[in-house]
Amino acid sequence: MGGVPEEFQVDYKPSFPADYSPGIGIIGCGGIVKNAHLPAYKKYGLRVVGVYDVLPQATEGVIETFGVERVYNSLEDLLADPAIEVVDIATHPAERFELINKALDAGKHVLSQKPLALTLSEAKQLVSKAEHKRLKLAVNQNGRWAPPWRVATLLIQKGVIGDVLSVTHLYDINYSWVTGTNFDLIKHFAIYDYSIHWVDITRCWMEGKVPNLVRAREYRTPVQPQDSLTPWGMWIDFEYPDGYSAFIRGIGCSQTSQEGHYFWIHGQEGTIRGSVLGSDYVELEKDGSYHKYELEGQWFPDGFAGSMAELLSSVREDREPYNSASHNLLSLQMVLAACKSAESSGKPVRLEEVEN
Repeated sequence: MGGVPEEFQVDYKPSFPADYSPGIGIIGCGGIVKNAHLPAYKKYGLRVVGVYDVLPQATEGVIETFGVERVYNSLEDLLADPAIEVVDIATHPAERFELINKALDAGKHVLSQKPLALTLSEAKQLVSKAEHKRLKLAVNQNGRWAPPWRVATLLIQKGVIGDVLSVTHLYDINYSWVTGTNFDLIKHFAIYDYSIHWVDITRCWMEGKVPNLVRAREYRTPVQPQDSLTPWGMWIDFEYPDGYSAFIRGIGCSQTSQEGHYFWIHGQEGTIRGSVLGSDYVELEKDGSYHKYELEGQWFPDGFAGSMAELLSSVREDREPYNSASHNLLSLQMVLAACKSAESSGKPVRLEEVEN
Protein backbone atom coordinates (compact mmCIF):
# COMPACT_ATOMS: atom_id res chain seq x y z
CA MET A 1 0.00 0.00 0.00
CA GLY A 2 2.73 2.42 -0.93
CA GLY A 3 4.10 4.37 2.01
CA VAL A 4 1.26 3.57 4.41
CA PRO A 5 2.65 2.33 7.76
CA GLU A 6 2.07 -1.35 8.43
CA GLU A 7 -0.21 -0.62 11.38
CA PHE A 8 -2.64 1.15 9.02
CA GLN A 9 -2.55 -1.38 6.17
CA VAL A 10 -5.69 -3.40 5.42
CA ASP A 11 -6.58 -6.23 3.03
CA TYR A 12 -9.42 -4.65 1.06
CA LYS A 13 -9.60 -6.89 -2.03
CA PRO A 14 -12.32 -9.52 -2.61
CA SER A 15 -11.45 -12.85 -1.00
CA PHE A 16 -13.08 -16.09 -2.16
CA PRO A 17 -12.97 -19.44 -0.34
CA ALA A 18 -10.22 -21.60 -1.83
CA ASP A 19 -12.15 -24.87 -1.64
CA TYR A 20 -15.70 -23.84 -2.52
CA SER A 21 -16.83 -22.79 -5.99
CA PRO A 22 -20.56 -23.45 -6.33
CA GLY A 23 -22.65 -23.06 -9.45
CA ILE A 24 -24.31 -19.65 -9.76
CA GLY A 25 -27.57 -18.88 -11.53
CA ILE A 26 -28.56 -15.32 -12.42
CA ILE A 27 -32.15 -14.10 -12.68
CA GLY A 28 -32.39 -10.93 -14.72
CA CYS A 29 -29.88 -10.07 -17.42
CA GLY A 30 -30.10 -6.32 -17.89
CA GLY A 31 -27.34 -3.76 -18.24
CA ILE A 32 -26.04 -4.03 -14.68
CA VAL A 33 -25.55 -7.79 -15.05
CA LYS A 34 -23.69 -7.49 -18.34
CA ASN A 35 -21.66 -4.47 -17.22
CA ALA A 36 -20.84 -5.52 -13.65
CA HIS A 37 -22.02 -8.93 -12.37
CA LEU A 38 -20.79 -11.07 -15.25
CA PRO A 39 -17.51 -9.17 -15.79
CA ALA A 40 -16.78 -9.56 -12.05
CA TYR A 41 -17.55 -13.27 -12.02
CA LYS A 42 -15.46 -13.85 -15.14
CA LYS A 43 -12.53 -11.86 -13.74
CA TYR A 44 -12.47 -13.93 -10.55
CA GLY A 45 -13.11 -17.29 -12.20
CA LEU A 46 -16.58 -18.03 -10.80
CA ARG A 47 -18.80 -20.63 -12.41
CA VAL A 48 -22.02 -19.16 -13.82
CA VAL A 49 -24.13 -22.19 -14.70
CA GLY A 50 -26.81 -20.15 -16.40
CA VAL A 51 -29.01 -17.08 -16.67
CA TYR A 52 -32.69 -16.37 -17.19
CA ASP A 53 -34.53 -13.23 -18.23
CA VAL A 54 -38.19 -12.72 -19.14
CA LEU A 55 -36.91 -10.98 -22.28
CA PRO A 56 -34.94 -13.59 -24.25
CA GLN A 57 -33.06 -10.92 -26.20
CA ALA A 58 -31.51 -9.68 -22.95
CA THR A 59 -29.43 -12.85 -22.70
CA GLU A 60 -27.95 -12.65 -26.19
CA GLY A 61 -24.17 -12.99 -26.24
CA VAL A 62 -23.65 -13.91 -22.58
CA ILE A 63 -22.43 -17.42 -23.39
CA GLU A 64 -19.85 -16.20 -25.90
CA THR A 65 -18.75 -13.11 -23.97
CA PHE A 66 -18.73 -14.30 -20.37
CA GLY A 67 -18.52 -18.09 -20.54
CA VAL A 68 -22.00 -18.63 -19.12
CA GLU A 69 -22.83 -22.31 -19.59
CA ARG A 70 -26.46 -21.99 -20.65
CA VAL A 71 -29.53 -19.78 -20.99
CA TYR A 72 -32.68 -21.14 -19.35
CA ASN A 73 -36.07 -21.05 -21.03
CA SER A 74 -37.90 -20.48 -17.76
CA LEU A 75 -37.41 -19.43 -14.16
CA GLU A 76 -38.58 -22.86 -13.07
CA ASP A 77 -35.85 -24.56 -15.11
CA LEU A 78 -33.15 -22.44 -13.48
CA LEU A 79 -34.42 -23.02 -9.94
CA ALA A 80 -34.81 -26.76 -10.54
CA ASP A 81 -31.22 -27.23 -11.71
CA PRO A 82 -29.22 -29.02 -8.96
CA ALA A 83 -25.99 -27.61 -10.42
CA ILE A 84 -27.02 -24.19 -9.09
CA GLU A 85 -26.44 -23.61 -5.38
CA VAL A 86 -26.48 -19.79 -5.36
CA VAL A 87 -28.96 -17.53 -7.13
CA ASP A 88 -28.09 -13.93 -7.98
CA ILE A 89 -31.33 -11.94 -8.37
CA ALA A 90 -30.79 -8.79 -10.41
CA THR A 91 -34.26 -7.58 -11.32
CA HIS A 92 -36.05 -4.32 -10.56
CA PRO A 93 -37.45 -3.90 -7.01
CA ALA A 94 -41.10 -4.84 -7.61
CA GLU A 95 -40.27 -8.40 -8.68
CA ARG A 96 -37.68 -9.25 -6.02
CA PHE A 97 -39.93 -10.33 -3.14
CA GLU A 98 -41.60 -13.09 -5.15
CA LEU A 99 -38.35 -14.20 -6.80
CA ILE A 100 -36.43 -14.40 -3.52
CA ASN A 101 -39.24 -16.46 -2.00
CA LYS A 102 -39.15 -18.87 -4.93
CA ALA A 103 -35.37 -19.20 -4.80
CA LEU A 104 -35.44 -19.94 -1.06
CA ASP A 105 -38.24 -22.46 -1.59
CA ALA A 106 -35.98 -24.14 -4.15
CA GLY A 107 -33.26 -24.48 -1.50
CA LYS A 108 -30.88 -21.91 -2.99
CA HIS A 109 -28.68 -19.39 -1.21
CA VAL A 110 -29.54 -15.92 -2.52
CA LEU A 111 -27.72 -12.71 -3.37
CA SER A 112 -30.42 -10.10 -3.96
CA GLN A 113 -29.99 -6.83 -5.77
CA LYS A 114 -30.51 -3.77 -3.60
CA PRO A 115 -32.80 -2.47 -2.18
CA LEU A 116 -33.89 -5.79 -0.71
CA ALA A 117 -37.64 -5.02 -0.69
CA LEU A 118 -40.24 -2.33 -1.18
CA THR A 119 -41.22 -2.41 2.50
CA LEU A 120 -39.52 -3.26 5.76
CA SER A 121 -42.23 -5.82 6.47
CA GLU A 122 -41.43 -7.73 3.27
CA ALA A 123 -37.71 -7.61 4.04
CA LYS A 124 -38.26 -9.02 7.53
CA GLN A 125 -40.38 -11.83 6.08
CA LEU A 126 -37.52 -12.77 3.76
CA VAL A 127 -34.99 -12.71 6.60
CA SER A 128 -37.23 -14.95 8.70
CA LYS A 129 -37.79 -17.38 5.85
CA ALA A 130 -34.08 -17.70 5.06
CA GLU A 131 -33.29 -18.33 8.72
CA HIS A 132 -36.05 -20.94 8.97
CA LYS A 133 -34.70 -22.76 5.91
CA ARG A 134 -31.09 -22.39 7.12
CA LEU A 135 -30.11 -20.65 3.89
CA LYS A 136 -27.94 -17.58 3.39
CA LEU A 137 -29.69 -14.45 2.13
CA ALA A 138 -27.36 -11.56 1.29
CA VAL A 139 -27.96 -8.16 -0.29
CA ASN A 140 -25.79 -6.99 -3.17
CA GLN A 141 -24.59 -3.83 -1.43
CA ASN A 142 -21.54 -4.01 -3.66
CA GLY A 143 -20.45 -0.51 -2.66
CA ARG A 144 -19.21 -2.00 0.62
CA TRP A 145 -16.37 -3.47 -1.46
CA ALA A 146 -15.60 -0.39 -3.56
CA PRO A 147 -11.86 -0.08 -2.77
CA PRO A 148 -11.90 3.36 -1.06
CA TRP A 149 -15.00 2.52 0.98
CA ARG A 150 -13.64 -0.91 1.88
CA VAL A 151 -10.37 0.59 3.12
CA ALA A 152 -12.34 3.09 5.20
CA THR A 153 -14.55 0.37 6.68
CA LEU A 154 -11.60 -1.79 7.69
CA LEU A 155 -9.77 1.17 9.25
CA ILE A 156 -12.87 1.99 11.29
CA GLN A 157 -13.26 -1.63 12.37
CA LYS A 158 -9.60 -1.62 13.50
CA GLY A 159 -10.33 1.45 15.63
CA VAL A 160 -7.77 3.59 13.79
CA ILE A 161 -9.84 6.81 13.97
CA GLY A 162 -11.63 5.94 17.20
CA ASP A 163 -15.33 6.60 17.62
CA VAL A 164 -16.92 7.83 14.38
CA LEU A 165 -18.56 11.19 15.08
CA SER A 166 -19.78 12.28 11.66
CA VAL A 167 -20.10 11.02 8.07
CA THR A 168 -20.58 13.31 5.06
CA HIS A 169 -21.13 12.42 1.39
CA LEU A 170 -21.31 14.76 -1.60
CA TYR A 171 -21.64 13.52 -5.13
CA ASP A 172 -21.94 15.45 -8.34
CA ILE A 173 -23.65 13.31 -10.92
CA ASN A 174 -25.92 13.87 -13.89
CA TYR A 175 -29.01 11.66 -14.09
CA SER A 176 -29.78 12.42 -17.73
CA TRP A 177 -29.23 8.72 -18.48
CA VAL A 178 -32.27 7.84 -16.34
CA THR A 179 -34.87 9.59 -18.53
CA GLY A 180 -36.89 7.13 -20.59
CA THR A 181 -35.63 4.05 -18.72
CA ASN A 182 -37.29 1.83 -16.12
CA PHE A 183 -35.30 3.67 -13.46
CA ASP A 184 -37.33 6.79 -14.24
CA LEU A 185 -40.42 4.88 -13.11
CA ILE A 186 -39.01 4.05 -9.66
CA LYS A 187 -40.56 6.25 -7.00
CA HIS A 188 -37.89 8.28 -5.17
CA PHE A 189 -35.23 6.85 -7.51
CA ALA A 190 -32.41 9.16 -6.38
CA ILE A 191 -33.01 8.32 -2.70
CA TYR A 192 -34.39 4.79 -2.72
CA ASP A 193 -32.54 3.11 -5.57
CA TYR A 194 -29.33 5.09 -6.17
CA SER A 195 -28.50 6.50 -2.75
CA ILE A 196 -29.21 3.23 -0.91
CA HIS A 197 -25.47 2.56 -1.39
CA TRP A 198 -24.54 5.77 0.45
CA VAL A 199 -27.12 5.15 3.16
CA ASP A 200 -25.86 1.59 3.57
CA ILE A 201 -22.16 2.48 3.84
CA THR A 202 -23.06 5.22 6.32
CA ARG A 203 -24.92 2.61 8.37
CA CYS A 204 -21.74 0.46 8.29
CA TRP A 205 -19.43 3.28 9.36
CA MET A 206 -21.83 4.29 12.15
CA GLU A 207 -22.10 0.68 13.34
CA GLY A 208 -23.88 0.41 16.69
CA LYS A 209 -25.64 3.75 16.28
CA VAL A 210 -29.25 4.24 15.18
CA PRO A 211 -30.58 7.63 14.00
CA ASN A 212 -33.22 9.41 16.05
CA LEU A 213 -34.58 11.39 13.12
CA VAL A 214 -34.29 11.37 9.35
CA ARG A 215 -34.92 14.39 7.13
CA ALA A 216 -34.78 14.35 3.34
CA ARG A 217 -35.72 16.41 0.32
CA GLU A 218 -35.92 15.57 -3.36
CA TYR A 219 -36.46 18.15 -6.08
CA ARG A 220 -36.46 18.63 -9.81
CA THR A 221 -33.33 20.41 -10.94
CA PRO A 222 -33.56 23.44 -13.27
CA VAL A 223 -32.10 21.52 -16.22
CA GLN A 224 -34.29 18.40 -16.03
CA PRO A 225 -36.18 17.74 -19.28
CA GLN A 226 -39.95 17.96 -18.99
CA ASP A 227 -40.42 14.32 -19.92
CA SER A 228 -38.23 13.09 -17.05
CA LEU A 229 -40.31 11.71 -14.19
CA THR A 230 -38.16 11.22 -11.10
CA PRO A 231 -36.48 14.16 -9.30
CA TRP A 232 -32.72 14.36 -9.79
CA GLY A 233 -31.69 16.43 -6.77
CA MET A 234 -31.76 15.15 -3.18
CA TRP A 235 -30.29 15.35 0.30
CA ILE A 236 -30.66 13.23 3.43
CA ASP A 237 -29.83 14.26 7.00
CA PHE A 238 -29.47 11.62 9.73
CA GLU A 239 -29.63 12.86 13.32
CA TYR A 240 -28.22 10.48 15.93
CA PRO A 241 -28.33 10.66 19.73
CA ASP A 242 -25.65 12.68 21.53
CA GLY A 243 -24.76 14.85 18.53
CA TYR A 244 -23.53 12.18 16.10
CA SER A 245 -24.54 13.00 12.52
CA ALA A 246 -24.50 11.97 8.87
CA PHE A 247 -25.40 13.85 5.70
CA ILE A 248 -25.74 12.81 2.04
CA ARG A 249 -26.23 15.18 -0.88
CA GLY A 250 -26.55 14.28 -4.55
CA ILE A 251 -26.45 17.14 -7.04
CA GLY A 252 -28.09 15.21 -9.88
CA CYS A 253 -27.48 17.76 -12.65
CA SER A 254 -23.73 18.37 -12.62
CA GLN A 255 -22.05 19.45 -15.84
CA THR A 256 -18.53 18.13 -15.40
CA SER A 257 -16.23 15.57 -16.95
CA GLN A 258 -14.78 14.81 -13.52
CA GLU A 259 -17.72 13.45 -11.58
CA GLY A 260 -16.89 12.54 -8.01
CA HIS A 261 -18.56 10.89 -5.04
CA TYR A 262 -16.65 12.38 -2.14
CA PHE A 263 -16.81 11.35 1.49
CA TRP A 264 -15.46 12.47 4.84
CA ILE A 265 -15.44 10.37 8.01
CA HIS A 266 -14.55 12.34 11.13
CA GLY A 267 -13.52 10.23 14.08
CA GLN A 268 -12.43 11.08 17.59
CA GLU A 269 -8.83 10.18 16.73
CA GLY A 270 -8.54 10.92 13.01
CA THR A 271 -10.21 11.56 9.67
CA ILE A 272 -10.69 9.45 6.55
CA ARG A 273 -11.53 11.16 3.26
CA GLY A 274 -11.81 10.00 -0.32
CA SER A 275 -13.99 9.44 -3.35
CA VAL A 276 -15.48 6.55 -5.33
CA LEU A 277 -16.71 5.89 -8.87
CA GLY A 278 -14.06 7.06 -11.27
CA SER A 279 -12.28 9.49 -8.98
CA ASP A 280 -11.11 6.85 -6.54
CA TYR A 281 -8.81 7.70 -3.69
CA VAL A 282 -8.73 7.36 0.08
CA GLU A 283 -6.45 8.91 2.66
CA LEU A 284 -6.08 8.73 6.40
CA GLU A 285 -5.21 11.74 8.54
CA LYS A 286 -4.03 10.84 12.02
CA ASP A 287 -1.74 12.46 14.57
CA GLY A 288 -0.80 15.23 12.14
CA SER A 289 0.26 12.84 9.35
CA TYR A 290 -1.43 12.01 6.04
CA HIS A 291 -1.41 8.54 4.50
CA LYS A 292 -2.73 8.09 0.95
CA TYR A 293 -3.49 4.55 -0.17
CA GLU A 294 -2.47 3.16 -3.55
CA LEU A 295 -5.57 1.31 -4.72
CA GLU A 296 -6.14 -1.52 -7.17
CA GLY A 297 -9.54 -2.33 -8.64
CA GLN A 298 -12.77 -0.37 -8.97
CA TRP A 299 -16.30 -0.52 -7.62
CA PHE A 300 -17.28 -1.81 -11.10
CA PRO A 301 -16.62 -4.74 -11.28
CA ASP A 302 -14.57 -5.56 -8.17
CA GLY A 303 -17.21 -4.39 -5.70
CA PHE A 304 -19.63 -6.87 -7.23
CA ALA A 305 -17.04 -9.61 -6.82
CA GLY A 306 -16.61 -8.65 -3.17
CA SER A 307 -20.31 -8.94 -2.46
CA MET A 308 -20.52 -12.43 -3.97
CA ALA A 309 -17.24 -13.45 -2.32
CA GLU A 310 -18.62 -12.61 1.11
CA LEU A 311 -21.76 -14.67 0.49
CA LEU A 312 -19.76 -17.69 -0.72
CA SER A 313 -17.37 -17.40 2.23
CA SER A 314 -20.30 -17.31 4.64
CA VAL A 315 -21.76 -20.47 3.10
CA ARG A 316 -18.42 -22.26 3.29
CA GLU A 317 -17.79 -21.13 6.88
CA ASP A 318 -21.44 -21.48 7.96
CA ARG A 319 -21.73 -17.96 9.35
CA GLU A 320 -23.78 -14.86 8.66
CA PRO A 321 -22.42 -12.82 5.75
CA TYR A 322 -21.42 -9.23 6.46
CA ASN A 323 -23.89 -8.17 3.75
CA SER A 324 -26.67 -10.35 5.15
CA ALA A 325 -30.28 -9.30 4.71
CA SER A 326 -30.49 -9.08 8.48
CA HIS A 327 -27.60 -6.59 8.64
CA ASN A 328 -29.16 -4.66 5.78
CA LEU A 329 -32.52 -4.13 7.50
CA LEU A 330 -31.36 -0.93 9.20
CA SER A 331 -30.09 0.45 5.88
CA LEU A 332 -33.47 -0.23 4.28
CA GLN A 333 -35.32 1.30 7.22
CA MET A 334 -33.16 4.42 7.01
CA VAL A 335 -33.75 4.85 3.28
CA LEU A 336 -37.50 4.27 3.64
CA ALA A 337 -37.59 6.91 6.38
CA ALA A 338 -35.81 9.28 3.99
CA CYS A 339 -38.43 8.59 1.31
CA LYS A 340 -41.21 9.26 3.80
CA SER A 341 -39.60 12.53 4.85
CA ALA A 342 -39.16 13.60 1.22
CA GLU A 343 -42.86 13.03 0.63
CA SER A 344 -43.58 15.67 3.28
CA SER A 345 -40.94 18.17 2.08
CA GLY A 346 -38.37 17.33 4.72
CA LYS A 347 -40.52 16.72 7.78
CA PRO A 348 -38.50 14.76 10.40
CA VAL A 349 -39.33 11.05 10.45
CA ARG A 350 -38.52 8.54 13.19
CA LEU A 351 -37.44 5.06 12.14
CA GLU A 352 -40.34 3.42 13.95
CA GLU A 353 -42.70 5.26 11.59
CA VAL A 354 -41.61 2.89 8.81
CA GLU A 355 -41.76 -0.36 10.77
CA ASN A 356 -44.12 -1.89 8.20
